[in-house]
This record gives sequence, structure tokens and C-alpha cells, in this order.
Amino acid sequence: MENVQTKVKEIKLFIDGEYVESGSGSLFEVKNPATQQVIARVHEATKEDVDRACRAARRAFEEGPWRTMPLAERCTKIRRMAEIILERKEELARLEALDVGKPYPVALEREIPRAAHNLSFFADFMEQQGGEVYPMGEEYLNYTRYEPVGVAALVTPWNLPFMLTTWKLGPCLAAGNTAVIKPAEITPMTVSLLGEIAKEAGIPDGVINVVQGFGPGSAGEFMTTHPEVDLISFTGETATGKAIMKNGADSLKKVAFELGGKAANIVFEDADLDKAIPVSIQAAFLNSGQVCLAGSRILVQRSIFKEFVARFKEAALALKVGDPQEATTNMGPVVSEEHYRKVTSYLDIAKAENAELVCGGARPELPDYLKDGYYLEPTVYIQENPQARICQEEIFGPIVTLIPFDTEEEALEIANNTDYGLNGVVWTDNLQRAHRISHHVRAGTIWVNCWFVRDLRAPFGGFKKSGIGREGGHHSLEFFSEAKNICIALK
Repeated sequence: MENVQTKVKEIKLFIDGEYVESGSGSLFEVKNPATQQVIARVHEATKEDVDRACRAARRAFEEGPWRTMPLAERCTKIRRMAEIILERKEELARLEALDVGKPYPVALEREIPRAAHNLSFFADFMEQQGGEVYPMGEEYLNYTRYEPVGVAALVTPWNLPFMLTTWKLGPCLAAGNTAVIKPAEITPMTVSLLGEIAKEAGIPDGVINVVQGFGPGSAGEFMTTHPEVDLISFTGETATGKAIMKNGADSLKKVAFELGGKAANIVFEDADLDKAIPVSIQAAFLNSGQVCLAGSRILVQRSIFKEFVARFKEAALALKVGDPQEATTNMGPVVSEEHYRKVTSYLDIAKAENAELVCGGARPELPDYLKDGYYLEPTVYIQENPQARICQEEIFGPIVTLIPFDTEEEALEIANNTDYGLNGVVWTDNLQRAHRISHHVRAGTIWVNCWFVRDLRAPFGGFKKSGIGREGGHHSLEFFSEAKNICIALK
């Protein structure tokens, strides 16, 4: 589908209910990662622009109707946002595929519907919440209220930009807060539309603001240090999370971080490989491996290692790499030139570490109009040394390592010997083993005989350097709320 979009979009800031230009007039370009064609010119927010957005959010919180609006009315408006997203899902999916380079069917069938569900779920969930009551005999009665915190800075990543923004925005709004959103600078297109979606849904002006820009010395830093911001929710790289935590420390901002991962996908000899192989392929190469939950370290018991390698290689070679807008494409490019350089640098690292290349490791042959895209074949290595860099560092691309092990104890040692602890996967038909391993892998989510299955009521977050706090269900609402104890004298 060559030339899906020929017109370059202009993306403005959304502040206090209207789209506005940057105060400096400065714009930056966004390119289609499949072709390197410019697809958008984006207004870069100045410090003054971010200040206006944060103060608009503060006014909307303190003086506007949103915080004190009846809960049912507030949640109805949030659900209306979800409905509008579904009404526009084809448009949003096309833009997401164009911006990120992910296959259009993945955006259309999974990510945009999930984005709508994020909003409707938290609206429904909030309406079901109550407080606690603690009587103290006949003299006193204690009860709790959950009140909104204030202005939230929502800093979202480039790999799942729309879905992960609504994942934060849903509980933020449902709890009665206002928000200033900064999407990743390389994937701003869908998140910028949240302004008009909110407007159409009847969300009051100032409740949702979207500023565009970069991190240090730009919109990201201006937001996370702003005195009107009360809490920060961030998803992205661990190094960026550290910087944001420092930025918010002086004003004691509340923080929740979902950071990097290097998941162990553990395959035992009794696993059903007819299920484990296709799901492990998806876990390795979905979104070109640009998923924090990617199963990028596949630990395979040695007795089935040779068979697993052969079948995994066959499945990897069967993936169609190509134009993200084509319905038959399984894998598109990585997101940008800078990221492409980072990902492909691991090809040299793997060679230096004496990893055995199973397949991939080069640019695929593609039509001429994709020749400048940031493409890499699905790449698979065997690495006996689990301390090698390709086994320890988050590559965030279509590169996966296969690591043999002999015993449960060895598998656990390899799985846990990393700085990260976001998630893990266990493949076994032994129920007792499934529980044993799940209990001892130090990670926030363990999937057994499946991957990427989410119940939005369940906690989501990481151990170690994979994050701070939990999202999902009441965990999200607790972060975006302040609990208040009220004690009444009854006599």
C-alpha cells in the first residue's frame, strides 16, 4: 500500500480546550519508519506552553466542574470517549501503523479496541468502588473517602502510544484528576487526537491537555518539574525513569513507573511445543520486538533444545516482513533511525560474544518504496552464556536469544539473574512445576502456557529496575487518589 498518506500533517498542542501553535513557532519532523518519508510536522512546546497547559489543568481541577461532578456523569463522559475511539478505530489504527511502523491489523484488532476498553473499564470500575467504615464502639465512627490528587503528568512511550496513554488516562480521569499528556516525540499522531475526542465527549476544557516535545530541556522536563504537577505516571526506559524521579524529587511528586524488561520465557521438556512455539514467536517479534513484555530470552530445557531451535527457526523464517499497512504483514520496521542503530549494534555485540546465529541478522529484501525503511529480519541467536550482553540488556527489537538449561534450579538462576523483573513466561504441563517456578521468578507478571493475557483488574508492574508501583484495577485508582480518614464523635 504505497503512499498511504501523502499529505504531511501539522500537529499542534492541545491546551485548555483548543489546538494552539507553539509559542516559539518551532516545529520538528516525524518520519514514517517504513519509508523515511516525513508524515508530520509537530509544534514543540516551550517552557511557557507547558506552563500554560499545567496551569490550565490546575484551574480545571480547582475551579472547574470535573472534580466535583457527580461520579455517574463523569464516568458517562469517559465512556463516551471510548465510544468515539471505536467509531474512529480505522483512522486511529492507520495513523498508529503509519507512525510506529506496526502492522495495521494489530493496531485495528487489538490496540485501538483495547485503548477504548481502558477508558470504559475504569469508568465502570470507579462506579463500583466504595470506602471503608471502622466503628470504635459507641463513641466514634471512622470512614474513608477517596479524593482526586490534582494534576497528573502522563508521559507515554512510542511503542504502544495510544493504548498506553488511555491506560493511564482512564483511571486518572475516573478518579477526578486533570491531566497534561506528553506522548513520545517520534509517535505523536494518535495521542494528539485525544483533544478533539475529549471535546466531542463533553470533557470540560483544561481537563485534558496534550503537549509535544522531547525529554531533557524540553516538554518532558518542563512537565515533570512543574510546581502545579502533583503526580507523574511514566512508561518507558529505565534511564528516563531515573531522570524523571530526580526531576520530581524536589517537590515530592507521587510517581508510578513501568520501565524496561528482559523477560525469561522458560520452556520445559514437557511443554506442548505446538502451543509454545507460535506464542513464543509472537512474544519475541510482536511489534518488531518493541514491547516491554517481550519474551526476548528463551530458556529451553536441553533435552528438547535441538527440536525447539529447528521449529522456532522455521516459524521465524515464515514471518512476513513488509509494509505495515498491508493486511498480510506480520512484522514492520523498528520505529526510528536512532533506534535502528541501537538495535543493529547488537548484531556486532552478538558476534563478539560468540553467539551462534540461527537466522536473520540482515535487512530483508523488500520493494523499492521500502528500501529506506528501518527493517531487520527476525533474528535468532543461541547463546550458552546467560551473562552475555544480548542476554542481559533490553534490545527492544526483533532479536531473541535461545539459552539451554538442564534443571529447574538452573532455569530459575538464569531467569532471576538480571536487573529487570517485569514479567516471565513458563511452559509446562506439570501443574506443580508451574506453581513452583511462578512463585520463584522475581517478576511482576508470570504467564503460564500463554503470553500477553491481561485482566485489567489485576496488578501490573515490575520488580527491581522494571518499575515502581502497580497499575490495574484498584491499584491504578489508589495511585490517582488520596485516601482520607474522617472520624466522627458520636456523643
